[in-house]
Amino acid sequence: MKLILAVLVLVLVVETQAQWYRYPGQAIGGAKDMWRAYRDMRQANWKHSDKYFHARGNYDAARRGPGGRWAAEVISDAREAMQILTRRGHSDSEADQEANRWGRNGGDPNRYRPEKLPKKY
Repeated sequence: MKLILAVLVLVLVVETQAQWYRYPGQAIGGAKDMWRAYRDMRQANWKHSDKYFHARGNYDAARRGPGGRWAAEVISDAREAMQILTRRGHSDSEADQEANRWGRNGGDPNRYRPEKLPKKY
């Protein structure tokens, strides 16, 4: 009985420390970050800015925590899968995924920023 109680307390402490209850909010916030990057990309309508907005959306989402990182990965992978099936080929999708991973792993999105893109973005 004492062992069961000790395990239960340990599990509760670990789960509390992991802050699992924040995951859904982080995921929702991450999805909003991805949407904002997509909206800004469409609004900017700037040549060669696609990779920048991919990296920026993933970067912003991942900074929210594990839930945001998960949302960014799911959204990015789904978008690229659809792109392969519909329009562009595999090479462009792989370049987009590289920018996604760069941003998700904390890399500076400005690495992909095109020249003269307005500072608003």
